[in-house]
Amino acid sequence: MDKLLTGGNLRRVGLLIALTGWIGFDHLGQAQDDTVLVQPPAYSEENQLRGPIVKDIEIEFAGSQSVDRSLILSNMRTTIGQPYSPAAVQEDVRNLYATGQFVNLRIFDEPLGDGVKVVLIVQPKPVIKQIIVTGADRISEKRVRKEMKSKAGEPLSEQQVAEDARNVRIYYHEKGFPDATVEYKFDVNEQIGRAVVTITVDEGSKSYVRDVNFVGNDSFETKELRKLFKTRKKNLLFFLNKSGIFREEWFDEDLKKLRAFYQDNGYIDFAVKDIQYDQAEEDVLDITITIFEGIQYRVGSMSFESNTIFSREQILSRLRATEGTINEGGVFSPSGLQSSVSAINTLYGERGYIDASSVPERQPNIETGKMDILYRINEGEQAYVQKIIIQGNNETKDKVLRRELALAPGDIYDTVRVDASKLRLDNLGYFSQVDATPRDTSVPNRKDLVVTVEEQRTGSVTFGAGFSTIDSLLGFAEVSQGNFDIGNWPTFRGGGQKFRARIQYGLTRQDALISWTEPWFLDRQISFGFDLFYNNSDFISSRFNQRRYGAAIRVGKALNQFWSIGLRYQAENIEIYDVDQTLPQFFQDEAGVRSKSSVRATLLYDNRDSLFLTRQGEKLEFALEGAGGPLLGDTDIWKAEIEGSKWWSLPWDMIFSIRAATGVADGFDGNDVPLFDRFFIGGNRTVRGFAFREIGPVQGGEESGGKTMAYTNFETTFPIMDNVRGAVFLDAGINNANTFDYSIGSLGVGTGVGLRLNLPIGPLRFDLGTPLLKNNRSTDDFDIEFHFDVGYQF
Repeated sequence: MDKLLTGGNLRRVGLLIALTGWIGFDHLGQAQDDTVLVQPPAYSEENQLRGPIVKDIEIEFAGSQSVDRSLILSNMRTTIGQPYSPAAVQEDVRNLYATGQFVNLRIFDEPLGDGVKVVLIVQPKPVIKQIIVTGADRISEKRVRKEMKSKAGEPLSEQQVAEDARNVRIYYHEKGFPDATVEYKFDVNEQIGRAVVTITVDEGSKSYVRDVNFVGNDSFETKELRKLFKTRKKNLLFFLNKSGIFREEWFDEDLKKLRAFYQDNGYIDFAVKDIQYDQAEEDVLDITITIFEGIQYRVGSMSFESNTIFSREQILSRLRATEGTINEGGVFSPSGLQSSVSAINTLYGERGYIDASSVPERQPNIETGKMDILYRINEGEQAYVQKIIIQGNNETKDKVLRRELALAPGDIYDTVRVDASKLRLDNLGYFSQVDATPRDTSVPNRKDLVVTVEEQRTGSVTFGAGFSTIDSLLGFAEVSQGNFDIGNWPTFRGGGQKFRARIQYGLTRQDALISWTEPWFLDRQISFGFDLFYNNSDFISSRFNQRRYGAAIRVGKALNQFWSIGLRYQAENIEIYDVDQTLPQFFQDEAGVRSKSSVRATLLYDNRDSLFLTRQGEKLEFALEGAGGPLLGDTDIWKAEIEGSKWWSLPWDMIFSIRAATGVADGFDGNDVPLFDRFFIGGNRTVRGFAFREIGPVQGGEESGGKTMAYTNFETTFPIMDNVRGAVFLDAGINNANTFDYSIGSLGVGTGVGLRLNLPIGPLRFDLGTPLLKNNRSTDDFDIEFHFDVGYQF
C-alpha cells in the first residue's frame, strides 16, 4: 500500500478523488479551471533543453468512459515519440474543452525511463439518452421539439437545455398562451454517463390580448397611450406584427415607455398604481393599467453658478437655439434637462474648454408646479491641439484620415469639430469603429488628439441574380474596393480611392462597367474619376434593340456640407439595330451607329438624414448637358433637367415624401433629338400604374419618346413590422413631343399600394398600381401594373 501511494500514483489518486467529488451538474456546459499540473522530473541536461520524449500517453476517466480514446488523441498536439512541451499541453487542454465533451480534465507527466509518460484524467459530460416532453397538449410535442437544439446522443449542456426551455416558452407566448411556463430537469446515471432530460410544459389557458385600457389618464387620450405599447390588441395583421401576443418582457418595456412619455411631458411624479389582467372569456385577455399622473411641472427660473466665460444670456440663448432642451416657462422633462446639460457642455467645448462640466440641481415646488434649476458650472481651462496621433490604421494611409479632420495642430480643441471629424471618418466606411479622444501632455493647456480606428473589410467579390419588372432576370459578378490604391501593388488598398468592376448578363440586357474615383485629386478636395462602360438593352422595346459603349471622365467638388458641383465628359457610340421593318420611317432612320461627345454639368443640394431610409430632408439636382458642336460627334443636342425630393417625418414613424422632376431637350444646327436621347416615362421609377415607357408620344404603336417631360410622386410609408414598411402612392406625369411643351394632353395619373422590405440581400420594393387618367382622360379599366425593384435609388 505504501508503494502504491507514492510519487505519481499518489498525485493521480488525489486528482481522481478531486474530480469524482467535484461531479455536479449545476456546472454542466461550463469549461472549468484548466490549470495544467506540470512537474517535470530531473532529466538529463540534453532533455531539459529540448524537452523529454513522450514515451506513453495514459487516459483515465473520472466517471463513465463515454468518450472514445481516439477522439481525445486526435485533439492533442502532444504525441508519443515527440518532445514534451508544456505549451503544447496548454493547447491540448483548450482543444479538448472546445470539443464540448468534458466537464473537467487534468494533464500531468510522470518520468518513464529516459522520457516521460503523459497522464490525462478526464471527466466526460454525460450523454443525453432521451429528451422527454410532457404537458404539450394543445401544441404538438413534435412542434415543441423544433424549438429545441439539444438532441439525444449529444453531450449534456445545461446552458443549451435552459435556452431550449426559454425558446419553447417564447413560442407558446407567441401562439397565444401568455401564462405558459416551461421547466426542465436532469436525471443522470453517473456510472454509465447517461442523462435523461425532461421538459415540463404548463400551457395555461390560450388567449390573445383583446384590449389595453388605462384608468387615471386625464391628460392624454387612451388611444394615444396605446400607440406607445408593443402589447396591443389582435388585428388582421397579427401573423406579421404579432399583435395580440402578451409577453412579459414586452410589457415591461411598454411600462418603461409609458413612464418616459409622461416624464417627457412634465409629469415627473407619474407612477403605475395597479395592473389588472382580466380573462372574462376563455380566449381573450383584457389589461387595465391604473396610473397616477401627478401635476405637470414647468420650468421656473434657471440660474447659473461659476460661469465667467459666458454670461447667463449667452447660455440661455444657446439653450433656446438647441432642439430638445428646456427653457424657462416650458414643460420640464428629464430628457430635456440632459439635452440642456449637453448643450452647455458643447458651448464650452467649441471654445476649447473640453473639461468643462455643468451639474444641474433641481428645486421642485409642488404648490406652484414649477421646477427651478441651478446649473453649477466648472469651466476648467481652455485647451489647444498639440499633436494629432492616428493609430489602428494598418492598411489605410495616414493622409486619408488626416484630410478628413476638421482641425489641425495649434487649433483650439473644439469638441464640435472633433465630433464632425469622427463622423467624416465613420462615413468613409473603412472602419468598424472610430474613437477621437484627448490625451494630456506635459505642456499646460495642450492636448493631443488621439484618433483610434479599427479597420474593416472594404473590398468584396459578389455574385448574384436579380429581377425587376423593367430589367427582367439577370445575373451579375462584381469586384469592388472602397479603399482602393492604384499605386499600391499588389494589394491595391489603403489610398481612399473607389474602384468597381461589374459584369451582368440577363434575359433583356447585358452590361459591363469599370469605374475608378480619387476623392482627393492631387491632395485637394476635388474628386476625379473615369468610367468605361458597355450596355446592350433588349428591354427597351420588343421591336428594336439598343447598344451603347464608351468612356467618361468625371470631376467634382463639394462647395460646403450640402452643396456640390460636378462635370462629366462622355464619349460613346450608340447603335440602334434589329429594327422591325413594319415600324414607321422615324424608327428606320434611327437604325445604325451614331457617335456622341457630351459634357454634363450638375449642381446638387442634399441634406437628407439618411441615404437608405430617409425620414426628413431635401435633395435637389440641376443638370445641363450639351453634345456635338465643338465637342464633335454625330449628335448635336442639349438637355436641361431638374429633380427635387423632400421628406417629412410624421407621427407613428410614418414618412411622407414628394418627388418631382422635369426635363427638356432639343437639337441645334437643324438636328433633331435622336431616339436614345428622348424622354420616356411610365414604370416603377417614374409613374407607377403604367407600363415602362407607356406615357408619351407613339408612332406606329411604338413609343417614340418626348422632348419635354415632367412627373411627380406623392408617397407615404408606414411601419408594419421590423424591416417591413407599407406604402400608398399617387403619381402623375406628362411627356410631350415638342420642346417646352407642358400641355397636359398626355397626362397620366396612377395610384396604388406597395411594400418596402429591407433585407440582408438588399432592399426590395413591391408596388401594385392602377391608372386613374390616361392621356388626361379618366379610365374605367381597372388595369393592375405590378412593379418590382431591387436596390436603393440615390
